[in-house]
Amino acid sequence: MVIVAFDSDVLIYAADDQQPLGTPVVRLLSDSSVIAIGSVLLRVETLVKPLRLNPSGVETENLMSILGRLTLIPCSDQISMTAVSLGVRYGLKGPDAIHLATAIDAGADQFLTNNRKDFPTTIREIDIVYPDAAP
Repeated sequence: MVIVAFDSDVLIYAADDQQPLGTPVVRLLSDSSVIAIGSVLLRVETLVKPLRLNPSGVETENLMSILGRLTLIPCSDQISMTAVSLGVRYGLKGPDAIHLATAIDAGADQFLTNNRKDFPTTIREIDIVYPDAAP
């Protein structure tokens, strides 16, 4: 079993049938050997816009289904302290630091994101994986 933590951008790709980077994300989410996790912040980052624009649309339904496949982890005191440390070390903004801290504190093996600017593969605490290189 491998634990994969997800960033919001890759979940949005997975909800869009026209987005090629979504295909490896959907494959990972369907793999029974993958434990999919993420921060509860994923709800806010992925659902606000589609619910505002088209609450009963396909994208909204797809995102709700995708989020239902993940174990969403609340932001604890420990995660927030890890996020502060990561934010300082890597220059991350708050939500990005929380996503990464959630992955690390939950013991994830990989953090899946397409945000190459903020999450370079040089981050030492966890393997950063981009969708075009996902297994």
